[in-house]
Amino acid sequence: MADENKQTLLRKAFYEDCPGCKAEQLKELERGLPIKKLFWIWMVVISTALPISSLFPFLYFMIRDFHIAEREEDISYYAGFVGSSFMLGRALTSIFWGSVADRYGRKPVIIMGTSAVVIFNTLFGLSTNFWMAVCMRFLLGSLNGLLGPIKAYACEVLRGEHLALGLSTISTAWGAGLIVGPALGGFLAQPAEKYPHIFSRDSVFGRFPYFLPCLCISVLALVVDIACYWLPETLHNHNRISKSCEDSYDALEAPPCGSNVREKAEEGGKSISKRSLIKNWPLMSSIIVYCVFSLHDMAYTEIFSLWAESPRKNGGLSYSTDDVGTVLSVTGFGLLVFQLTLYPVAEKILGTVMVARIAGVLAIPLLACYPYMNKLSGISLSILLNCASIIKNMLSMSIITGMFILQNNSVDQDQRGAANGIAMTAMSLSKAVGPAGGGALLSWSQQRQNTSFLPGDQMTFFILNVIEAIGVLMTFKPFLVQSR
Repeated sequence: MADENKQTLLRKAFYEDCPGCKAEQLKELERGLPIKKLFWIWMVVISTALPISSLFPFLYFMIRDFHIAEREEDISYYAGFVGSSFMLGRALTSIFWGSVADRYGRKPVIIMGTSAVVIFNTLFGLSTNFWMAVCMRFLLGSLNGLLGPIKAYACEVLRGEHLALGLSTISTAWGAGLIVGPALGGFLAQPAEKYPHIFSRDSVFGRFPYFLPCLCISVLALVVDIACYWLPETLHNHNRISKSCEDSYDALEAPPCGSNVREKAEEGGKSISKRSLIKNWPLMSSIIVYCVFSLHDMAYTEIFSLWAESPRKNGGLSYSTDDVGTVLSVTGFGLLVFQLTLYPVAEKILGTVMVARIAGVLAIPLLACYPYMNKLSGISLSILLNCASIIKNMLSMSIITGMFILQNNSVDQDQRGAANGIAMTAMSLSKAVGPAGGGALLSWSQQRQNTSFLPGDQMTFFILNVIEAIGVLMTFKPFLVQSR
């Protein structure tokens, strides 16, 4: 009798031809830890994260080999545009891909994103000139819009008790990408020079010295892409309010059309469309602060690799791709441990905003020490640089995570998707400016080695500190307002 009542309940609750209802039904009947689902969410995210960070260890040498820079000091200038092109493409299309995911489903966007990695990351490794590299990175960013949909997918495919674990899986996979990506780029770039007994100079890897790390990432993405065809769709295709809900500008400020939207659309007789996200100052102030620190962090990421690989006569460290890959990999591992252990404790004791302020203040003297590492060498330089890189990225992650928490706390649950979409677009624009500005700044700074005021790279890290200080000041009232 109980089984019969259960069957009746399921027939009433779910629509037979709706893929979202089928996914909900499977989710309700599921017992135990969904290891398979978590594994594929992990794989999708890591295949997307790897191309973002893998190029930084070899980007300096790639631009050098294109022979587009007339002087050695100009390499950083051109490298900045290659680093920016991905984020610019993502900024221009993130809202579009979010709309596509809400209209046609999460699965098509996920498949399209992994397919873009397979095609355009491979072509990036085969780039023969500067403009081809820029175009391939731009197309990769434009057509890879799965980061937002995969978060929604995780929320929709997992039961409530596993939701936190699913979102943590996404963050952890992203952190793992920051570890593995630079390692692949650093150790597999220029294989004919590093491993001549394996790779011939006349082979494809000798003629395209930066193809091997890109190929490895693309092969992984291809496996994930094929497997994604068996992922269940989670989007409901019934009970839509109206077509105008999808097509109007208000769609940015309302929950996705689907089941149970009418019940959520009115609270206390007030339509949800009247609760404007743009007028929500706790949300918008946290997004603006988020963008300032994102600009700083992306500029720092671009500058760090270029500065480390620059010749010592220009203020750099004369590091190889292996050296930079090792530093970034160690940093990524330390960052992953910090995210999972120390940050939650610090945030609980001090509070989100206070942790962000302390991290911003501590980052300023740390960055000011970077130019003086040029005077060190050997094991002392290696230890100090690794420690500084780990601490700097821990401080940055504390700030970014804090702003992300403030954004989600400043809106109701049914508006978080739209709020995160706005934040993602604004953040992508900031990160698009960061590499281009950072590369141009480093190139200009290295041309003024003999000036009396902040010579060489001292000017680079001084300007980074100015941006950091502006961000810290913006965390105080009346600018940053926390939602009650």
